[in-house]
Amino acid sequence: MTENTNIPPGDDVLLDIQDLVVHYVLEEETVEAVNGVSLRLKKGQTLGLVGETGAGKTSTALSILNLVPNPPGIIKSGSITVCGQDVLSMSGKQLEKFRGKDVSMIFQDPMTALNPVIPVGDQIAESIRYHEGLSNRDAFEKAADMLELVGIPGVRAVEYPHQFSGGMKQRVVIAIALACNPQVLLADEPTSALDVTIQAQILDMMSDLRKKLGTAMIMITHDLGVVAKICDSVAVMYAGKIVEYGTLREVFNVPRHPYTEGLFNSLPNALERSEELKPIPGLMPDPTKLPLGCAFRPRCRYAVEACREPCVSHAVSQTHTVLCSRYENPKFTLEMNRGVF
Repeated sequence: MTENTNIPPGDDVLLDIQDLVVHYVLEEETVEAVNGVSLRLKKGQTLGLVGETGAGKTSTALSILNLVPNPPGIIKSGSITVCGQDVLSMSGKQLEKFRGKDVSMIFQDPMTALNPVIPVGDQIAESIRYHEGLSNRDAFEKAADMLELVGIPGVRAVEYPHQFSGGMKQRVVIAIALACNPQVLLADEPTSALDVTIQAQILDMMSDLRKKLGTAMIMITHDLGVVAKICDSVAVMYAGKIVEYGTLREVFNVPRHPYTEGLFNSLPNALERSEELKPIPGLMPDPTKLPLGCAFRPRCRYAVEACREPCVSHAVSQTHTVLCSRYENPKFTLEMNRGVF
């Protein structure tokens, strides 16, 4: 089954993922983490990759850097091209030069992303020395400048991670990721460990830096509020597949997939405080025993017999696609367009 790639190819496409399949092969079972993901990311675009824990978001991001832990992880099939380079065919030496320079990643927990016994300036300078060939002194000076860029005084470059608050540590991690001006930035829930006030500051800073540096970004999150604040496109992921893709306005104003609809219905309504939440019934399926056909079928109130068969993406517009077999029925599509469902 091949999904639509959502964005037409062109010179401004920095990231091109086609039919990516990632499995984790264990002794007694196989975890089917990513099951045919296709995506394109354009220069300057910020894509929100949304879904529940276990949807395959992080595995997709790790695949872009060819960092899926092997064993047990295996990139079974598909292709990943970044800035015209075939990532999956790179040698170890090529990957070392590629990571941090062309693509960087901001990991979830700054507490574990930073080395506790090395000053933060040296941790930022390490990537600069390797990729730009600067001397230790020049690299450290640029590291101090990067701290200034993310709102930390450069003189603090000599300090250790334990001397920084959680929000400051996250800023240091962002400085490391941006030190060599990568073309593509992968942000894996970069604000999940922070309180709401600091979270807003980090998101504002990332948005400003993205505009200043022209970096394309994938924001991996389960928080729709974060997506609304920083992204211009949205890909909704469920059980290793992208079930809906579109612009922020399309997905937020007219969600098409039943799962996307369920995500929005489960959010509290600030205007109707007496209204009850409508959680999605059931749980995400076991990735070692995915159901036949549509993986969302057991939880879907629109499910029909056709949902037991594999489905393909349908284009609602030039920029909006949905992976749902019911769009093969013209009557259903018309009713969805009228807002009946």
